[in-house]
Amino acid sequence: MRIGILGLGRIGAFHAETLSGLDAVDSLVLTDPFADAAKSAAERFGGEVVDSPEAVLSAGVDGVVIAAATDAHPGLILAAARAGVPVFCEKPVARTMSEGVAVLNAVRGTDVPIQIGFNRRFDAGFAAARAAVRSGELGPLHTVRSTTLDPAPPPAAYIAASGGIFRDCSVHDFDIIRWVTGREVTEVYAVGGNRGADHIAAAGDADTTGALLTLDDGTIAVVSNSRHNARGHDVRMELHGFADSIAVGLEDRLPLRSVEPGVTFPAGTPHDFFMDRFAAAYRAELAAFTEVVAGVRPSPCTVEDALEAGWIAEACTLSRAEHRPVTIEEVRTA
Repeated sequence: MRIGILGLGRIGAFHAETLSGLDAVDSLVLTDPFADAAKSAAERFGGEVVDSPEAVLSAGVDGVVIAAATDAHPGLILAAARAGVPVFCEKPVARTMSEGVAVLNAVRGTDVPIQIGFNRRFDAGFAAARAAVRSGELGPLHTVRSTTLDPAPPPAAYIAASGGIFRDCSVHDFDIIRWVTGREVTEVYAVGGNRGADHIAAAGDADTTGALLTLDDGTIAVVSNSRHNARGHDVRMELHGFADSIAVGLEDRLPLRSVEPGVTFPAGTPHDFFMDRFAAAYRAELAAFTEVVAGVRPSPCTVEDALEAGWIAEACTLSRAEHRPVTIEEVRTA
């Protein structure tokens, strides 16, 4: 099949490399506002360079991957949907929830599949955890812990446009909690502080946060995030049930050092970058998209899914600002 890529920055170029190695993909059509970025990707991974998203959509592509700036996501999703071209779009759907809802309303009822990029759904450990929950082997859950710790904060320009740590970083935890447990979040209480990079505080954001989520069956989920984890990129999940407990990410590249006498775990080189930690998941995610394009599977992460994680992020943002519990329905109807 022939796949278009809209946006050839860091993640777009990474997707171009991944797609170029998939057996299902015969050719790529690339575009970026910075022509040199598209040209460089074409030279490295192959593909035809065109000068606009419209040119990509008219180039006979079977599907498009949107890796452009967030502000461009709504327009590009809708343009592809109008052209009848299946879409893979990196999260978020839009910068604001109102824009995201507008996209959902515009594509609702169409038969054009749209997949939003939440790569943890394609990580082998998280998939095994979901299977364990669904099989009942853990018994009813009572506690979930989800962690995302970055090795260093992003630059000021990124932070200013990110929408805040809950919308940019924690949203991955929120999505994977929903996906693994099969439950919905009903209420949150979130806190955050800033003891590191001045540009994060200047943007009104937090560099370290904690969120307590109540799920619709009474399970308690604890989400921990930080922009400062000197040892590496730490992504983990624990699930505790009445019959058993399991963990995702508890492996030799875990960026955590044990101080127990005689303990050598973890023994490997710590993960230091999200593309390193989730390289296999990214490949599986795009392989799944080729199956969506081929019509042999539905979207594994819909616009609706992405917006549900977004509402949790909105609730946490409000909770931190007002120092109080916030229900999901409160922000959904605001």
